[in-house]
Amino acid sequence: MQQDPDVLIVGAGPAGLALAIALADAGFTATVLDAQPREALAAPAEDGRDIALTHSSVATLRALGLWQRLLPEEIGCIREARVFDGDRQASALSFSSRGKGTGVLGWIVPNHALRRASFAAAAHRPGVRLIDRAQVQRISTSPGHVQVDVENPSGVLQQLQGRLFAAADSRFSWSRKQLGIGADMHDFGRVMIVCRMAHELPHDEVAYECFGYERTLAVLPAVGNVSSVVVTADAPAAKQLLALPEAEFAALMERQFRSRLGPMRLLGRRFAYPLVAVYARRFVGERSVLVGDAAVGMHPVTAHGYNLGLQSIASLVHALCDGRAIHRDIGCPEVLAGYERAHRRDAAPIYHGTNAVARLYASTGAPQRLARQLILRGAQHLPPLKAAITARLTGRGGLRLPDAVA
Repeated sequence: MQQDPDVLIVGAGPAGLALAIALADAGFTATVLDAQPREALAAPAEDGRDIALTHSSVATLRALGLWQRLLPEEIGCIREARVFDGDRQASALSFSSRGKGTGVLGWIVPNHALRRASFAAAAHRPGVRLIDRAQVQRISTSPGHVQVDVENPSGVLQQLQGRLFAAADSRFSWSRKQLGIGADMHDFGRVMIVCRMAHELPHDEVAYECFGYERTLAVLPAVGNVSSVVVTADAPAAKQLLALPEAEFAALMERQFRSRLGPMRLLGRRFAYPLVAVYARRFVGERSVLVGDAAVGMHPVTAHGYNLGLQSIASLVHALCDGRAIHRDIGCPEVLAGYERAHRRDAAPIYHGTNAVARLYASTGAPQRLARQLILRGAQHLPPLKAAITARLTGRGGLRLPDAVA
């Protein structure tokens, strides 16, 4: 007979699987439920998205055995970042980690590669059980346990029990709603188009963020003469961009990027995602927690969404280990309150700060343009401020897993 797991997790994305792995390495057991078939989880399709990773996040991925499963050609390196506003190229703000340790600001990895590595690592953990093709019908919690009713492809209903429930099923989390936890959502009214493009000149491992007055363009270095391109525009403009023939789209990106990388051409499909930020009003409930995007769904402008998700996992596993050390039930309110405090402390500043930046740079008004230029000039000429921003970008020293996991 299958023993009840310590934690039931809904969502076999990067956050849910990383949580399951971290729990298993800390001596807990976890069952992960996902509606997708195992084949799709093991070999995810490309979705155009690339994940920027800080030093802390890479250290965590190494500890969890994920980083080692990525292919060399999937790991891009960022040594410098440059920010431009409108046509004012001379007032660019640059961040560099050259001469500091590894000389790397961060890394960039395709989302589908990270998902594949996460699944492979989880599949090799004896303490992790994955149930695919699982349609969760009901989540119920009580002071003594949590129960999840799951329907399999044959229509048979199965009841699973555990000591704790974790929602890791995206920023539009169905589980969060079932738990009765509200969330504040901010729809920016814009669409993000992501794709990969080849170019003639080397990128020298420099990332660019170009805040234009019609659209925002980010160009992030991948391996070789290839970059991940992210275009942000309002919905009608995004629809037009998606409808452009490949050659016209590439020419437009090349012009907006001022031919810094020479001629550019599209590689593969363009993918579109609406920009909606989400902040749950609570991160915990009765015997339940939210992690990853289910807790906080970030705007991608500061590229910290997945990094913050890993931070939520580290904070949760710390809280559970601390509770176990003093013989507390891992689902009791006192243990979960520790996670709530820690993750709210980590998430609130970066979430609200990111939204403020996104609103400022999405506006075309003259006051906002002036404010952007003043911010860029001020940061460029204030070394302590630049150093603080660089530290936030790299995430150095910001993430630590329990000793049993690290």
